[in-house]
Amino acid sequence: MFLSLGVSFFFFVFLMTELTLPNERNRLKLFFEIRKFRLFSTEFVMNDQAWLNLLEKERSISIIRAANFQIGVQMAKTAIAGGMKLIEISWNTEAAAELVSHLRSTYPDCTIGVGTILSVSDLKRAIAVGAQFAFMPHTDFDLIAIAKRREIPIIPGALTPTEILSAWKAKVSCVKVFPIQSVGNADYLQALRSPLGHIPMIPTGGVTIENAKSLIQAGAIAVGIGGTLFSKSAIEHEAWETIQQQIKMLLKDLQSENDLDVKSCNKSLLL
Repeated sequence: MFLSLGVSFFFFVFLMTELTLPNERNRLKLFFEIRKFRLFSTEFVMNDQAWLNLLEKERSISIIRAANFQIGVQMAKTAIAGGMKLIEISWNTEAAAELVSHLRSTYPDCTIGVGTILSVSDLKRAIAVGAQFAFMPHTDFDLIAIAKRREIPIIPGALTPTEILSAWKAKVSCVKVFPIQSVGNADYLQALRSPLGHIPMIPTGGVTIENAKSLIQAGAIAVGIGGTLFSKSAIEHEAWETIQQQIKMLLKDLQSENDLDVKSCNKSLLL
């Protein structure tokens, strides 16, 4: 609340200052500042709890890494048609900024974010074009601080218990466990959950249709899946319908876990 009041006061002062200089350049500047203010103060804000609730509901994030803008659009369209609501655009995708902006306007019911954020300039540019969350493969405290000031969920990457705990101490909403395939998938995640069960974890890097459910069962709040859904061969052959059906099967499996959680919770309430 105090942050919102502070921003509003700053904007009011800015507005009064600009109105004292009534020329065309300042009027244009004022127009774009108003637009930017509206976007950052309303559209792009998501607190950590809202983000965690979304992850628990959806259970999966479609990771899009495309050779060009057109393929990226088709990959996202296929994922969304299959039922996915969380779309992550890898920032090293060709025309990633344009892709995020396009998807935000085309699919307002979905949550569009970015991944492979490596620098401050990457993050600021991603937020400027409308990214609603950001993943990085590592832990960078400067990036975390910037995202938290903008109220954008940012998920640092870590692998070992020490790295995961260090990332968590930066007061992030959750931690990306990457690359999960290299350390044993569900078995490793389950072992981590014993001492670090209070930390929401999102495994990525080797998640497949076959092992996604076991990762959720091992304690993941959600999984990030990309390359195994959108194989090079499937993209080359434009097998979009096949990919869409695979996504539907994946989500059906993951939703069954949500249903089990609800039944278990209801049963405990009756005891």
